[in-house]
Amino acid sequence: MKIYNATTADVTPVYELIKIYADKEIVLPRSLLSIYQQLQCLYVVKDNSKVVGVAGLHVLGQDLAEVRSLVVDPDYQQKGIGRMLVEHIIQESPKLGVERLISLTYQVKFFSKLGFQIVKRDDLPEKVWTDCVNCPKINNCDEVAMVKYLETAD
Repeated sequence: MKIYNATTADVTPVYELIKIYADKEIVLPRSLLSIYQQLQCLYVVKDNSKVVGVAGLHVLGQDLAEVRSLVVDPDYQQKGIGRMLVEHIIQESPKLGVERLISLTYQVKFFSKLGFQIVKRDDLPEKVWTDCVNCPKINNCDEVAMVKYLETAD
């Protein structure tokens, strides 16, 4: 299995994969249109031609980006696909000038193993005011905010 930049041919399978977890309120839902509009910052893992994992690198500010919509096909869990995607995003982020990579997550142990640290959600105003403000759980958020500090590429 290998990581690819997502293409328009991947949009429907990406949408369907995200929907599995959005329906369980594990990740925020994404419309087909929003996936098309964010396509250039989405990575997919494929098993042959089947999309089995997806993650987005979403820039929020001058030095801040988010690991977004990280999901893995339920039949492919525990095979290192999520780790592969996040490690790829960690590697790509400094090329964009990103110094802080964040995630709002329920998977604290997973992100901790990749060097992320727990922070207060209030320490991430860029995220709060772009996405969280539209979330029905904004006043009752049960996700954990995490950050990883990166060295930028010169």
